[in-house]
Amino acid sequence: MKLLAAICINLFAIQVNVGYAQQSTNSKTTYVYNNFSPGKTWYDNQGEVINAHGGGLLYVDKTYYWFGERREKQGTNGINVYASRDLYNWKYEGIALSTDSTNAASDIAKGCVMERPKVIYNAKTHQYVLWFHLELKGRGYSAARAAVAVSDKVTGPYRFINSFRPNGNMSRDMTLFVDDNGTAYQVYSSNENYDLRIVKLTDDYLQPTTDDHLLFSNHREAPAVFKYNQRYYLITSACTGWAPNEASIHVADAVTGPWKKLAYNPMSGPGADSTFGGQSAYVQPIAGKHNAFIFVADIWRPNDLRDSRYVWLPIRFNEGNPVIEWTESWNLSSF
Repeated sequence: MKLLAAICINLFAIQVNVGYAQQSTNSKTTYVYNNFSPGKTWYDNQGEVINAHGGGLLYVDKTYYWFGERREKQGTNGINVYASRDLYNWKYEGIALSTDSTNAASDIAKGCVMERPKVIYNAKTHQYVLWFHLELKGRGYSAARAAVAVSDKVTGPYRFINSFRPNGNMSRDMTLFVDDNGTAYQVYSSNENYDLRIVKLTDDYLQPTTDDHLLFSNHREAPAVFKYNQRYYLITSACTGWAPNEASIHVADAVTGPWKKLAYNPMSGPGADSTFGGQSAYVQPIAGKHNAFIFVADIWRPNDLRDSRYVWLPIRFNEGNPVIEWTESWNLSSF
């Protein structure tokens, strides 16, 4: 009976997610993946559900690092970091930045909200720089601040520096983008999310400069930027709370604009009108592959944010136009 039960369990696992093999050691189950299965539960090397929401990735020394919101059922509890050599299998590295449980007056006091974390490396200062959207404890979403932390080590721990509104502007959903010349920018939703802005960062990446531009006013959030054939592309979401909606895509010849909205839905296939039930978070270039990008999104589950699922899909180009097509399972050989 034990053997039969084990066979049934393994068959069930294969039916649920064809992209991994289960390995049991003592009471722990580990998962070895060989592809991506968008929307399915994704486990780390410890057999725990990956908890890295609204995040971004950084490639360092042949390793990808995934930073994301450490979500509990309600709110955030710091920023997690994971590491992977192949993008399928992730090792949990720990909490990159924790909330401050010792200082109630701290901007990141326990009970604050940390969202959309992104990390970039500054070659001049040899520091890893973390930016995120911060809401202060007990103030709902009224603070609308950007926050910065640094570390000498990619996995942290990161040291919180400060939080602020860039040039006095509200700052909510955000991303970072480093251009080919090393210049870094923050792209952020402002003015109650009606405006999308871009600001050039100082040379040390720790502060905004006054070189701050309005990209457009169209009630958009969840920005994800990438560069292809010397043009800049920006995927965003409409503002409909936790509910998914149709994505849009803009293009520009310069990162500060002007930006032009393209007249098509960048998503394709079943669920395209709702971004496959998800919302954009990041676009990750694939090391060693020319013009290869992964669209990274979250399927938010407001009743259990920790169990929000991930949608990773390849970006393809149709006559030069980026297209993200739904697929149940895929791997990097598809590029």
